[in-house]
Parts: sequence; structure tokens; C-alpha cells
Amino acid sequence: MRTLITLLAVLWAGSAVAQVETADTITVTGEGSVAVAPDQATLQTGVTARADEAADAVSEVATALDEVLAQITGAGVDRSNVQTSNLRLSPVYEERQPNGGTPEIVGFESASDLAVTTGDLDGLGDLLDAVLSAGATQFGGLSFGLEDPTEAMDEARRKAVSDAMRKAGLYAEAAGVALGPVRTITETQGGGAPRPMRAFDMAEARTMPVAEGEIAVTASVTMVFTLEQP
Repeated sequence: MRTLITLLAVLWAGSAVAQVETADTITVTGEGSVAVAPDQATLQTGVTARADEAADAVSEVATALDEVLAQITGAGVDRSNVQTSNLRLSPVYEERQPNGGTPEIVGFESASDLAVTTGDLDGLGDLLDAVLSAGATQFGGLSFGLEDPTEAMDEARRKAVSDAMRKAGLYAEAAGVALGPVRTITETQGGGAPRPMRAFDMAEARTMPVAEGEIAVTASVTMVFTLEQP
């Protein structure tokens, strides 16, 4: 019986020590941000066509896409930087139904989206005009980004770690304890999300000024530090 009591006492003491060690930490989150000039832009556009027959609507979209793609590659954009997606086909119904009857199909509308990525930011205005002149009927806007965000992300991460260490040191000083070594570092979020421009109608798109400005590349880390008595 005495042996059992001694064993339980040892286990309890070990558990208590573990709890104390776990409690003697501080967890902080650091943020880092770097402003950089973008080196590429993505143009969101597309074509639509309406015809009496479904096959004709799809065919007209395909023809329009060929013309737009020819203008894009003619402007110096590599075909690998052009992506078509979301080919759609839907019936078009008559606007009014006499006597509340079932609406009749009066035609079909087909559409397809197109994303164009280019590193020639100075030529964006000319590229946009060429795309619209070739038959594009949709303009979803522009977004700016980085072809390789690694260097900017690494700098943002350094700033995030520095920010977390500064905060931890401040809290430790205010609490009257010493800041010990780092126990864990976890990257919680971050990135260099493209800076989008709003969608424009076709008239606005033809006269829209293009100014890429800067984008923010951000990083966030959560760090756990050991706290020590001074």
C-alpha cells in the first residue's frame, strides 16, 4: 500500500511539473508586410454570342475566340499565358408570355471566359484595346501580381518574426520576467494577393487608364517563447 501511495505521489508531482513548464510560455503573433511594384498583370475577358440554334451560338463563340487569341498572340503574349475556361450554353426565353403561358425558347446564348497574363505592363492599354476590338464582349477587370514572389515573401517573413519577437520582449518586460528561447514558430497566413480592379462595362474599358501602383506582400507567424524568472 505504501508503495502504491509513493508511486501516485511521484506521478502527481511529475504531472504538476509538466503543467508548470507548459504554463511558463508566451504566445504572440507577428505581422510583416512589403510593398513592391508588380511585374505582371492578368486581364479577365471573354466573348458571348446569341443565335437561333445552340450549335450556331457555340460556333460563333469559337470563331470570336480565335480572333481574340490571334490579337493577343500578335501583341506578343505567349499562348501559354492565355487560358480559356467556362464554356457555357443556355436557352434564351421570350420576355413576355401571352396569357401567362409557358415561355418559349427563342434562341441560345453561348459564352466563354478568357484570362490573359502578361509581363508587359506598359502595353496593357494597347492589349486591352486589341482584345476588345477583336470581338471580346466581356471585361472582368485587371489584377496585378508578381511572377516570383519568393524574395518579397521572405522579407515579409523576416519582418513578421521580428515583430513577434518585439512583442514578446515587450510583454515579458511588462510582466517582470525574462524572455527565454523560442519553442515553436508557425506560419499562420500570408501571401501576395493580386490587387484587382473593379469590373467595367465595354464603354469604360476602352477608355480606362491603367496604373499598376504597388501591391502588398504579407506574412504572419505565431511564435511560442519560454518565460524565465530574472
